[in-house]
Amino acid sequence: MNRLKRTDGGQPLSINATILLSFTLIAAAAILITGFALFSQFAARSRQMMTESAERLTERTVVSLEDYLTDMRQLSDAMYYDVIKEHDFRDETVDTEMNMFYESGKSRIVSLALFSLTGDLVSAAPGAMIKQGLDVTKESWYSRAFAEVENLHFSLPHVQNLFDDPNYRYYWVISLSRAVRITVNGVPRNGVLLVDMNYSTIVQMLDDINAGNSTGQYMYLTDSDGTIIYHPKQMQINAGILDENNQAVRDYDDGVTEEVFNGESRVVIIDTVSYTGWKLVSVIPSSSFSLNVSQMRWFVIMVVIVMFLAIIMVNRGVASSISGPVRTLDEAVRKASDTNPITNESFEKGSLEIMHLGQTLQNYQRRNNELMKDIVREQEEKRKTELDALQSQINPHFLYNTLDSIVWMIESGHSQEAVHMITQLANIFRISLSKGNTIIPIEDELKHARNYMNIQQVRFPNAFQVKFDTDPELDRYCTVKLVLQPLLENAIYYGVKNMDEDGMIIVRDWKDENDIYISVEDNGFGMPKEEVEHLLLEDRSKARHHGSGVGLYNVHKRIQLWFGERYGLRIESEPDVGTIVIICFPAIPYSEETRRLLEEGGKETRS
Repeated sequence: MNRLKRTDGGQPLSINATILLSFTLIAAAAILITGFALFSQFAARSRQMMTESAERLTERTVVSLEDYLTDMRQLSDAMYYDVIKEHDFRDETVDTEMNMFYESGKSRIVSLALFSLTGDLVSAAPGAMIKQGLDVTKESWYSRAFAEVENLHFSLPHVQNLFDDPNYRYYWVISLSRAVRITVNGVPRNGVLLVDMNYSTIVQMLDDINAGNSTGQYMYLTDSDGTIIYHPKQMQINAGILDENNQAVRDYDDGVTEEVFNGESRVVIIDTVSYTGWKLVSVIPSSSFSLNVSQMRWFVIMVVIVMFLAIIMVNRGVASSISGPVRTLDEAVRKASDTNPITNESFEKGSLEIMHLGQTLQNYQRRNNELMKDIVREQEEKRKTELDALQSQINPHFLYNTLDSIVWMIESGHSQEAVHMITQLANIFRISLSKGNTIIPIEDELKHARNYMNIQQVRFPNAFQVKFDTDPELDRYCTVKLVLQPLLENAIYYGVKNMDEDGMIIVRDWKDENDIYISVEDNGFGMPKEEVEHLLLEDRSKARHHGSGVGLYNVHKRIQLWFGERYGLRIESEPDVGTIVIICFPAIPYSEETRRLLEEGGKETRS
C-alpha cells in the first residue's frame, strides 16, 4: 500500500490523526450549524411559547370575566323571573326580596333598583333616597334598555349617581340594565331593572393578573367601540402622558395580531367577552421576546464550546472495530417490537459502550411497553372521569324552584298537591342516583322524564300539554341516564312556556334496525337554521346564550363518550313552527350483566 506524502516533503498524517482532524472539523461545522439552528429555533419557539402562554392566560381571564358577568345576569334573571313577575305592585312590594338579593352579592354589586316607565323608583336595595332633580329617563342605561328590550345591556364604568349617600362616598360601577314588565292591578307595564356592578371587582381581577407579569406584558379591556374600560396605566392615559392603540383594536378579530405602535413592534392577543362585546387585549412588546433570547444566547455559546471539546475527546477513541457490533445492534433495534425484543446476542460481542447501549435499549424497550400500557389505563380513567364530570352537572334552579313551590303549597294548605310534588321529586332523584350506575333501562329514563314533567305541569298549570308516545317493547333496552330531562327543560323554557296558545310537547321512541331513537318535539317558537348549527359544537359562542342546566351539548357528548361518534343528538327547528331533538344510540338489550360490561368496558364492547 502506497504511503501518502505531503507535497512539502513532510511526513503524511496518520490515519488516526486524519480521522481525528476530519471528524473534528466536520463535527465543529455541524455543531456551529446546529447551534445556530437551535438558537433560531429556540428564539422562534420562545416567541411562540410566550404567545401561547399569553393566549391561555387571556382565555382564562375571559372565562373569569364571563363567569362574573354570568353571575350578574343570573342575579338579574332571578330578580326578574322569580320576584318581579310573581308580584302585583298594586298592594305588594319587592323590597324584602331585593334586599335579600343585595345581601347575597353585596361584595360584587353596589345597588339594585327597579324603575317605572316614567322613571319613578319602585324599589331599591340598599334602601336610599334618589337624588333630587335627577331624571332617570335621560340616563344612557335607561334608554338602551328600551332600545333593545330583549337584551341585557352593560354600560361603561361610571360613578354611581342615582342615590344620595349619607357618608358622601361614591362608587365606580358598571350598570346592567334590562327592560321588564311590572304588573300593577293585573295590568302589565314597562319598567327597567338596574344592577349596578362593583367596578372594583373587575379592576382587582385584572390588576392581579398584570401584577404577575414581569416581562413588560400587560392586559387591558375595551368595549366594542374601542373605548377603554380598564387599563393598568389608566391614570397616565387620562393625563395624556401615555397613549394606547385601543381604537385600532376594535377592528381586530379575535386571535393573535402583530402591530407596530409608537415605533415598537408587538404582539396583540384579543379575546371577546361574551354577552357584552368587550374585548380583552393582551399586549406582548418585542422587548419581552428579546429578554429571553439574550439569556439563551450565552447558554448556546457555552453549549457549543463544551460540545466541541467533547467531540475532540470522543473522536480520539473512535475505532473501526465498533462498526460491526453497531450494525448488529442497529439491525436488532430496527426489528425490535413487542414480539421481537432486543436480545443479549445483539450486543454481547461489542465493546463496553456497545454492551451498555444494548442493555439501555433493552431497558427502554421494556419501559416503553410498560408506559404504553399505563397510557391506555390512564386514557380509560380519563374517559371515565369525563363521563362522571358531565353526568354530575344538574341544574340547581329546578330543585330550588320545585322546593319553593312545595313550600308555597304547604303554606297555602294544598297538602295533597305538596305530597304529589315531593313524591315526584323523590322519584326523580331515585332514578338520578340509580345506585351510582350510568347505564339504565329506557323504562327508568322515561319514568324520570314523566316525573319531571309532572312537576313542571304543577309549576306551570295550563301552560302546555305533554304526551308520551312510547313503545313498551323498547323499555328493556339500555340508555345513558339523564338524557331526556335537559331536552324537556329546553322544550319548556325556550319552546312552549311563553306561548299565547296551548303548547304541546311529545316524547316518542322507536327502533330502526340496530339503533334506537328517542325524540322530544315541541310546537314552540323554534329557531333559525344558523343557530341550530352551533348548538352541538364545543365552541357555542355563536349560539344563543341560554340553555338547560346540563345542556344539549352535554347530552350529545355523553352519548358519544359511551357509544361512539356516530351516535348523539340531531336537532331540527323552524321559527314559529317548533323544534324536534332526536337522540340516537345503539339497541342493546338491558341486563345487569350487560350494564356491568358497558360501564367497565370501552366503546369497543358497546359497538
